[in-house]
Amino acid sequence: MSDAARAILVVNAGSSSIKAAVFEDGREVARAAGDAIPDHHAALTQVLSALQAQGYGLSQVAAAAHRVVHGGARLVASTRITQRVRDQIADCIPLAPLHNPHSLTAIDWISVTAPDLPQYASFDTAFHATIPDVATRYALPTTPDTQGLRRYGFHGISYAALVRALPEQTGRPLPRRLLAFHLGNGASICAIRDGISVATTMGYSPNAGLTMGTRSGDMDPAAVLELARRKGVDGAEHLLGHDAGLLGLSGLSADMRRLTASDDPRAEFATQHFCYWAARHGGSMIAAMGGLDAIAFTGGIGENAKEIRNEILDNLAWAGDGSCHIVPAQEEVFIACEAITLLKGPPHAA
Repeated sequence: MSDAARAILVVNAGSSSIKAAVFEDGREVARAAGDAIPDHHAALTQVLSALQAQGYGLSQVAAAAHRVVHGGARLVASTRITQRVRDQIADCIPLAPLHNPHSLTAIDWISVTAPDLPQYASFDTAFHATIPDVATRYALPTTPDTQGLRRYGFHGISYAALVRALPEQTGRPLPRRLLAFHLGNGASICAIRDGISVATTMGYSPNAGLTMGTRSGDMDPAAVLELARRKGVDGAEHLLGHDAGLLGLSGLSADMRRLTASDDPRAEFATQHFCYWAARHGGSMIAAMGGLDAIAFTGGIGENAKEIRNEILDNLAWAGDGSCHIVPAQEEVFIACEAITLLKGPPHAA
């Protein structure tokens, strides 16, 4: 197989930036990024031109693969992007209004620029499609007004990559009951039993669960409603997603590195809050698995903040002496590998 046949372009189109990398046989060979504000099309042109200068334009890759935040209830595995799949991603825009539109912009731009290039999508929600209904349904009546209001879970690409990488890293089978922490500016936990997700801390949105960099994590619905009355819905939404979490608690920063280096009591309280709720939610995930055999950390904080890991582990010492692993995040590699697998597989109907 030639280099061009092996090269996969991985695109992560966010609200404020476009990131792209090219992988060959699981190895990164090129990377570029661009500021997407105010024009995603201009950013895509900039990023693809930068990759072209490194020898990997759209004509030099076998496929483009996209990280898509929300696949809803139907898109539960990595897939080739057909018109039908593209429409289903668009149907999920109300569930991820800050994310899915930008993924579609990138998908559509490549479709026009290189119409014969196969495109694939991997979904942050897909890994959690195995969670049972009792864990995903909110205690709401079934009415048109409540349609689609359920727990979906996110960071699924990270967890799927972890499940694939950990046995390769240890040379041993995946632990049967694995408590996985994805800790970064966004943070969540996943209960992984026999290699599949059975519970996770994020829910209808990525704001649920743990204390995060700028997100509040779990709150009483009545407190959220009261906040909406005081600040308006848009004001409450912005506060809960952008001004809360570590930033809101400390008044200093959302960056864990800065907080752990500070002697400000507010910084210390914010890090304690982060660790306390990580361990407390971890206990819930252990209950969902029926026990614990191992713990794994990934993400920027999970991989690099030893003092945070140790505090969480100390708070979970009651759960037993399962092994602990640090697994470097490999989301982009996973997306590229999924695309290669699908590219080599049988053709998909449009």
